[in-house]
Amino acid sequence: MDSQNIKVAVDPVVFGYENGSLFILLIKQKYGPMKGKWVLPGGFVKYNEPLSVAVARELKEETNVTVDYLEQLFTFGDDVNRDPRGHIISIAYLGLANPKQLDIQANTDASDVNWFEINKLPQLPFDHNQIIKKGLERLQSKVHYKPIGFDLLGDEFVFSDLENLYRTILQKEIDRRNFRKKILSFGLLEETGELRKTGSGRPGAVYRFNKRKYSQLESSGFHFDIKFA
Repeated sequence: MDSQNIKVAVDPVVFGYENGSLFILLIKQKYGPMKGKWVLPGGFVKYNEPLSVAVARELKEETNVTVDYLEQLFTFGDDVNRDPRGHIISIAYLGLANPKQLDIQANTDASDVNWFEINKLPQLPFDHNQIIKKGLERLQSKVHYKPIGFDLLGDEFVFSDLENLYRTILQKEIDRRNFRKKILSFGLLEETGELRKTGSGRPGAVYRFNKRKYSQLESSGFHFDIKFA
């Protein structure tokens, strides 16, 4: 009978959004066969440790980051040679965060940590580019059935910030009039009563998310058919 020597790892794909660009949080490996290379944060699950605890622990240990939004993404293990250290199955997680609200610091197995623009990623070892691709596909899919923005935008924002976020995630131009009408119909947003000038146009109304309605739609979901320009 063959002896079984399989390890389980967790790899969080943390997306951040800032100034019209989507970013991924990466660390530079301090040890091992990929020393000096940029990779997703993550590591091995400890004995008797729940997966959700493991992924939050690894993220905190390596990047000093705690994120409110983490959901299980996909299991990577069909390629038994995906990791040169042995037979390792990775449970990937999708995370959402606002880079402005985080103090990233490299620690434990990381010699450096940084945000990388999604369209300017280096070629990553293991299957981490594939994991990120799967994470982006999930994020692009989620905008049609779950509200997106609470973890990526600031507490207050103008409507064009939300439009730009969706356009950046979907990587397509959207029908702005249709988008505005549908978003407002869900009751997700509430006006603060303030105006903010962005660019050369007229000042726009400042919004914040209605937390109660946002949580309700996160739980129950909704159908958001986005039209493109």
